[in-house]
Amino acid sequence: MKARVLVTNDDGVHAKGIHTLAVALAEAGHDVTVAAPLDDMSGSGAALGPGHASGLRVERIELDGLPDIPVYGLDGPPGMCVMAANLGAFGERPDIVASGINLGGNTGRSIMFSGTVGAALAAVNFGIRGVAVSQSLRAPGNPAPDQPWLIETGAAFGAAAVAWALGQPTGSALNVNVPNLAIADVLGVRSGRLAPFGVVRTVLDGEVDGRLLLTLRETDEELDADTDTMLVTAGYVSINALVGPRATDHADAVDVLSAALQA
Repeated sequence: MKARVLVTNDDGVHAKGIHTLAVALAEAGHDVTVAAPLDDMSGSGAALGPGHASGLRVERIELDGLPDIPVYGLDGPPGMCVMAANLGAFGERPDIVASGINLGGNTGRSIMFSGTVGAALAAVNFGIRGVAVSQSLRAPGNPAPDQPWLIETGAAFGAAAVAWALGQPTGSALNVNVPNLAIADVLGVRSGRLAPFGVVRTVLDGEVDGRLLLTLRETDEELDADTDTMLVTAGYVSINALVGPRATDHADAVDVLSAALQA
């Protein structure tokens, strides 16, 4: 099924991952447009930034290997890229947003901070299908820091995820995490539940000259084998359905807050 696909990310428009995903989707026959931050916007979640008030700088960019794909760099986070596309800034409104391929996994509850995942959630908010694709940097069982990033594997599963999502209702989204393995070495695909955290956690290393020093450190805490973090660590592709904001009734909160009327 051919579709209009907006490809974005939070690593920036010049990142290798977005190029590889865009090419894979174009080769699958989709009508691809790239719109991504001009700079690294990792950790931005689904934020829009201040562009709605001050105007958003946009640049048309020519990238090697993407001669037939329109590419735009925006001075804003990926959520704003999705919002602009929804408003028609890059042509006809997309059928689906493909976000990634992120340099490193996005697993566990901290995905709420991920700009990669945030772009897919922004798509859900605007009634567009969304897919977030991330790939680990280290192969399962191999702690060496200088491994090649086998990004073609992430692109293959990203294209497959887009094909699946196009058959789902609008507003559906999927978070895909891929191990750093050749596709023939991937053990399978599993629906993993969210772990309490990912493969790294943020720690505070102190304060210097009025600046908080934050560091990402690997954790050695044990997680359940069926969580998304551990599935990817073991060599599986992990997928999770993404759900946007939902409102629920809380009668007890209504009662408590209503008491303020009598104060």
